[in-house]
Amino acid sequence: MGSIAFGLQPTTILAFSGAAIALILTPGPDTMYVLARGLDGRESGVRSAFGIATGVLFHTMLATLGVAALLQTVPEAAAAIQYVGAAYLIYLGVVALRDDEFDPSVETDASGSFRRGVLVNALNPKVALFFLAFLPGFAGRGPGAGERMAVLGALYAVLTALYLSAVALGADRLGDTLAETRVSRVLNYVGAGTMLLLGVVLAVE
Repeated sequence: MGSIAFGLQPTTILAFSGAAIALILTPGPDTMYVLARGLDGRESGVRSAFGIATGVLFHTMLATLGVAALLQTVPEAAAAIQYVGAAYLIYLGVVALRDDEFDPSVETDASGSFRRGVLVNALNPKVALFFLAFLPGFAGRGPGAGERMAVLGALYAVLTALYLSAVALGADRLGDTLAETRVSRVLNYVGAGTMLLLGVVLAVE
């Protein structure tokens, strides 16, 4: 059976895809953020989904270059990034509560959703450490290992973008259904509260 790219076998691609899909479907900060942004509108939700996927590429690059190993061997560096990430999530929650960022009735800067999505994912050192442990097992060692890790990371990013875009579109449909109702406003506050909770949890772990 021939290889697909840089020595990757089809069976490896299929095994990796199955594992990646199982992990992507597990609810976490990325999913909750896209869900909250999706309630704000289709464009904001999809942009945030692609921002998260771009963050995945950032972590793939770190793992490929070996930078992620530094976070594992220098706890202070990982802790510093973790606190920055926690502070950013809390900031997003506060801004959302103050400015009704997640309120569909309020016009928002959808273009900022992409940048924020990138930061939500990139400022999580646990994702970097996860990729450091996850990618090498499928990429193997020897010549071309870095290239294989890059290909698998790109595949993971594509799967992430597809799933989170579906989440964003579903949230947008739900937001339209509940528009101008008290339930919609409660969901908006839940989205903001989720950002605050995730930031606090990340800070104390």
